Amino acid sequence: MSRYRPPRPRGSRYITPEGEAVLRNELRQLWKVERPQVTATVHEAAKNGDRSENGDYIYGKKRLREIDSRVRFLTKRLEEITVVDEKPKDRDKVFFAAWVTLEDEDGEQSRYRIVGPDEFDVSAGKLSMDSPLARAMLGKRLDDEIMVSTPKGDRYYAIVAIDY
Repeated sequence: MSRYRPPRPRGSRYITPEGEAVLRNELRQLWKVERPQVTATVHEAAKNGDRSENGDYIYGKKRLREIDSRVRFLTKRLEEITVVDEKPKDRDKVFFAAWVTLEDEDGEQSRYRIVGPDEFDVSAGKLSMDSPLARAMLGKRLDDEIMVSTPKGDRYYAIVAIDY
């Protein structure tokens, strides 16, 4: 059995200014704070002699690989993303970075913000613009109805409010 994993499909390149700040802070934290600490730990562990049985050395090197991998990803991603900080002229239509309030068939309301794939957090009400629900909302207007196919069947929602 091979270890090959096909590359995951690229997400959209759009991000909010808040999302970009989070990615830049993570990159700075990893590169300026965490990596020097782990490097110092590995250096001290290497002085102790036998590295094959030295837990600090083994796990420190593993953590360095994880940090370097994440730093490479963040650096490349920050180069290719587009920060969307302008609000659209037509505020009655759903675009990227909109807060949308939906009402389902049972009358229950839920509020979501459409964000980029690097910053989505469903528990905080942030949907990736690549998700089926966000795709159904994009381009719709106030009081429009949308349909989303779910594993439990088709769900219908009405757009109750749009905020930017």
